[in-house]
Amino acid sequence: MNSNRRHFLKQGSLAFLGSGAAFLFPLELLASIRKSVSPNDKIGVGLIGCKGMGFSNLSSMLKISEIELVALCDVDENVLEQRIAELEKAGIKKPKKYKDYRKLLENKNIDVVIIGTPDHWHCLQLTDAIDAGKDVYCEKPIANSIEECNLMLNAVNASDRIVQIGQWQRSQPHFVDAINYVHSGKLGEIRLSKAWAYQGWMKPVNPQPDSPAPEGVDYDMWLGPAPKRAFNANRFHFNFRWFWDYAGGLMTDWGVHLIDYALYGMKAGTPRSVMALGGKFAYPNDASETPDTLQTVFEFDGFSILWEHATGIDGGNYGRNHGIAFIGNNGTLVLDRGGWEVIPENEFQGWGKDGIPKLERLPLQQNQGSGLDLHTVNFIEAVKSRDSSSLNAPLKVGYDAALVSHMGNVAYKTGKRLYWDAEQGQFTDNEANEITKAAYHNGWKLPG
Repeated sequence: MNSNRRHFLKQGSLAFLGSGAAFLFPLELLASIRKSVSPNDKIGVGLIGCKGMGFSNLSSMLKISEIELVALCDVDENVLEQRIAELEKAGIKKPKKYKDYRKLLENKNIDVVIIGTPDHWHCLQLTDAIDAGKDVYCEKPIANSIEECNLMLNAVNASDRIVQIGQWQRSQPHFVDAINYVHSGKLGEIRLSKAWAYQGWMKPVNPQPDSPAPEGVDYDMWLGPAPKRAFNANRFHFNFRWFWDYAGGLMTDWGVHLIDYALYGMKAGTPRSVMALGGKFAYPNDASETPDTLQTVFEFDGFSILWEHATGIDGGNYGRNHGIAFIGNNGTLVLDRGGWEVIPENEFQGWGKDGIPKLERLPLQQNQGSGLDLHTVNFIEAVKSRDSSSLNAPLKVGYDAALVSHMGNVAYKTGKRLYWDAEQGQFTDNEANEITKAAYHNGWKLPG
């Protein structure tokens, strides 16, 4: 990006943020939102991974008039053609298309890269994008192993690139307000934080036989550094989340969003110990590998964080199918994507309670606006200013949430209570430390 691009038009950057979640945004409205912008003020964007959240991130970013779509990259030609057709209907100039992300990174007209690929690709693509001089908006979780998380943190810290992680709740106003309340001390001493995801919409992944890859799909490129396997539709597109080769199940899929806020509210780093119990209890014979039911306890000094997830049912804590709760001596704050509320304790039966005013009940404070839209604007404003300190979810935020979530999965796989040596940055258990490592296959090399 040339020096003139550091003084961008701000008019229109914050437009349409109150229109609701960008995931549901009708692309046909883009033409009515986008304003004419000088060529010197344009920011060229390339998207890698066009099927799911990658395209939602791009759709959100295109509401910012300075954004110019340069290229799309996907291993599935069918997805590429579908997305290009949708964008053309919205008045967006036809982008270049690639199947190999490395070719996209060679494009000098691209300033910003959006990474929306499966988790097992994030580390390679982010570090390669940084090496190519691009700023990056990367989907969560940042990686599929603790070793990759460490490599990514080091790479970003050693660069001058602007990197935002797609934990967009960090930009959602009611989430920010809730944490400000937690940090106010009004809840009293907080002894426990809970985070949970009960996903009733999730059905069994019915076993399917292996088959040839669909026409137009570069399956070898989709696998990348993952172990070589025959194509199976269950492992492709959305359901890759439930297979260890590519992801970490609900623990890392929803966990990084919700555990992030539990850590944020408690001002917590890494836990002293972690233990996890669960398994495939809802759908024991389906094709998925990751547990459909899990309870994970993270021990900190003076409090614990409890993660729970379950598929096929919605009966989560406090009548909410997902959320975070901060349980204090004076009351409990409950937070989810719909809003937050405070439930007071009638009376804390403990020492020193005399003279403490009773906490008033705070009714539901509802969600306002689109956190994703605010998140992409926050990222682009940081790209313009070159001020990484203004990011709402820099790489370190994604790192902290992914590290703790992966620790939970390691505890589940070992079946042990594991202790973390913060000074060494590893477990005290050798078996657990082996699981934290990344194994790359098919000629792909772990970034140096």
